[in-house]
Amino acid sequence: MAKPPSDDHAPATRLVNAGRRAEWTGAVVNPPVWRASTHLYANMAELRAGRPNEDGHFYYGRRGAPTQWALCDALTGLEPGATGTVLYPSGVSAIAGALLAVLRPGDVVHITDNAYEPSRVTGLGILREFGIEARFFDPLDPEAFAASIGDTSKAVLLESPGSLTMEVCDIPALAAIAHDRGLVSVFDNTWAGPLGFAALEKGADITVMSLTKHVGGHSDLMMGSASAGPRFYPKLRRRAQSLGLVVSPDDASLALRGLRTMGLRLTRETDSALEIARWLESCEDVARVLCPMLPGSPGHDLWRRDFTGGCGLFSFVLKGGTFEARDRLIDALGLFGIGYSWGGFESLAIPVDPAPIRTASPWPLAGEDSADRFGVRLSIGLEEPADLIGDLERGLAAWRG
Repeated sequence: MAKPPSDDHAPATRLVNAGRRAEWTGAVVNPPVWRASTHLYANMAELRAGRPNEDGHFYYGRRGAPTQWALCDALTGLEPGATGTVLYPSGVSAIAGALLAVLRPGDVVHITDNAYEPSRVTGLGILREFGIEARFFDPLDPEAFAASIGDTSKAVLLESPGSLTMEVCDIPALAAIAHDRGLVSVFDNTWAGPLGFAALEKGADITVMSLTKHVGGHSDLMMGSASAGPRFYPKLRRRAQSLGLVVSPDDASLALRGLRTMGLRLTRETDSALEIARWLESCEDVARVLCPMLPGSPGHDLWRRDFTGGCGLFSFVLKGGTFEARDRLIDALGLFGIGYSWGGFESLAIPVDPAPIRTASPWPLAGEDSADRFGVRLSIGLEEPADLIGDLERGLAAWRG
């Protein structure tokens, strides 16, 4: 029987052993899939005594069972400073659930202007309908963020790097401003995850991930998570339960399976992404490469200071061109699928067009040529980098017409 990992173990060791408690696995390696809506009591005395509202205590399927508890335990163990983790049916559900746990009607939430578009939709949709105002701010301007905070400001949603345009913001500085002004800081850590960025240690109060991406790793499940310390974890848990949010044990089992190889996949995807980013940097059709891991790329110094790892997601901007030319480029790709996710074993490409949705910072960014605005986001998978480069060469040839 595997011994539980400790904080002294390396991340690779924790990934293998996290969540594999003997009481949940028995004599097998992996926690079994516990499919159950009803949990039984031995007698009326036990029913009346009740069971604690904590992972590890059977009550009803909506509070999970060993398969979900094992995944929560594993994710909590990977996040320094976390007391517990709550699971959600998707990453967007995790973002909405975390914000609804700390906001009330009349509050203001500040959202970084480069946020994942569904985060913007949450701020301008359901939160607005609940009487909560969303204010967007330039992620690269901490002073502007501080100036925008008012008496009703209660939370800030941060994301770094931005999942389309890859700006790296100063999370410790922004979190410090938030704390000084009494705001709860929620951080979307899907890009780097806990292996690449220790969000709670860097100042975030709540760290959110789309487990659909790197944790699942195989493009076959939808799930999100939110982890927090002792102040906010109970709030997350109560709000998720009041909303009736639950994930299936089958999906939790897939996420646990993906978790075991996540470190290896991230290493491979990061190495491949850097090789491809360097090649794109040398292409005359490319105006700039937006890859924080790449020396000289925007945000690299902050990434190097605060992050311990990366992933395969980055963008590049073409020189001049038209929408039609970019469409030709993407349509010419054979190894890159066209799809909105990332973190799977397969490579993906989508167009980057943030200008219509940004409200606090421009696109292209200040100082950049406004003619160079047609971006492409790549999610690099596990294919051979040379083959992906060959595919991009064909795409660029189609771009040139």
